[in-house]
Amino acid sequence: MESGFEKDLVDALKSVVNGSNWQCLGEVDQLKTLKCRRVYTEEGDDLVLINVLDGKQFFVLDASCPHEGGPLDEGDIEDIDGRWVVLCPWHSYDYDLKTGQSSSGLVQDTYPVEVVEGKVYIYTDKSLSLQPRNTSQVTTDPAVISSTEVKENDNSLTYWAVKVLQTADPEDKARLTLKIGELWRSGEVTVIGNHSPPDQPSRDPQLNVVAPGKEKKRGKGGTQSSRISNLHSLANIEQWAIDLAWDIVARFTRLSCGGHSETDHTLDASGQQLPKEFLDDFIQVACDEAKHFLLLSNRLKDLDSHFGALTVHNGLWESARETEDCLLARLAVVHMVHEARGLDVQPKTLAKFASQKDEKSVDVLKVIYTDEITHVAAGLRWFTYVCQHHNPPLDCIPTFHDMVKKHFRGYLKPPFNTEGRGTAGMGPEWYLPLIKPQS
Repeated sequence: MESGFEKDLVDALKSVVNGSNWQCLGEVDQLKTLKCRRVYTEEGDDLVLINVLDGKQFFVLDASCPHEGGPLDEGDIEDIDGRWVVLCPWHSYDYDLKTGQSSSGLVQDTYPVEVVEGKVYIYTDKSLSLQPRNTSQVTTDPAVISSTEVKENDNSLTYWAVKVLQTADPEDKARLTLKIGELWRSGEVTVIGNHSPPDQPSRDPQLNVVAPGKEKKRGKGGTQSSRISNLHSLANIEQWAIDLAWDIVARFTRLSCGGHSETDHTLDASGQQLPKEFLDDFIQVACDEAKHFLLLSNRLKDLDSHFGALTVHNGLWESARETEDCLLARLAVVHMVHEARGLDVQPKTLAKFASQKDEKSVDVLKVIYTDEITHVAAGLRWFTYVCQHHNPPLDCIPTFHDMVKKHFRGYLKPPFNTEGRGTAGMGPEWYLPLIKPQS
């Protein structure tokens, strides 16, 4: 039987629930059947409900990892020194379930959650549902490519771009990229061509490509297996980055930024040709990513492993699919959001490897960090160019904000590497307005 105090407490909580943003998600017995459960919102910035100790305690966080958008509802829950954390299934970033703090320096948003009379309540002004929205999914089939065919005697740039995208072996992909870069810089390749990129790059059939969140559990920090896992994950990112660079070369040979904001802004019908410097920049980006992949691949071999020893995901290609019809969106999301986020987390990653006395890996990561600053700068430079040459011209920063809100799910999350971003030319006016407003 309830005591008078307990009854008064329950009544008080009911009063709070009925008059605020507290929302009932369901019965404890129903919700405790999954350790991690995605809670869908109309806005698309979903939450994850996590229960520990068989439903005795619940936590709620944003579902998308602030690093690269990994699905935390598919992560592992661990008790680390008395703290419950969720590990992102993509890159093993850890988030304290109470505070949202990560050892990487990132912070994930958390939400108040209470259990009242056997029901779970979440405090948020978002419209919540346990039923998923209808969304298109990127295929996990590593062999999927379009029906695009290229002639073997073709020597155009887009021919070679498609050739890289259709090259399955990652080391062959990287070496072919470096060779094409040499041909372009030497003037042996000058014709742009008109070959269309595949829907999705080819992958080595020996590579175990899984859906995002289905990778094997990674080791804890401080061990060689953990370092191998992190390097392997970075190598996978670089493999996709090679493809993203060649895709932008093949796909956007002419200015295209339709579907901006609420109005269908399109360029004049002539389809103004992008200058050669655009291609110079993104071919260099592709070559940098190829160099990064080979450095990481060789480092894995030094550690008695190899790329392909662990499962990999294809989550980064979702951004390519989302922005395939809009150059402004591609530059904004891939180069000014994802690559800039890489700058944000790299100092912590470097510090971790340095603390483990892995100087060879630190040297590799320093090379990657320096190059990635130039990639963010390239994205910013050409985003500005396209805005200025749009008909009519667009205001760059508000347009960037519009593109991110439309094509990137969720908010940008601190901490930001203001020094690295600033070196790339991206001041806080570009990204601070995209963080979650304080309620």
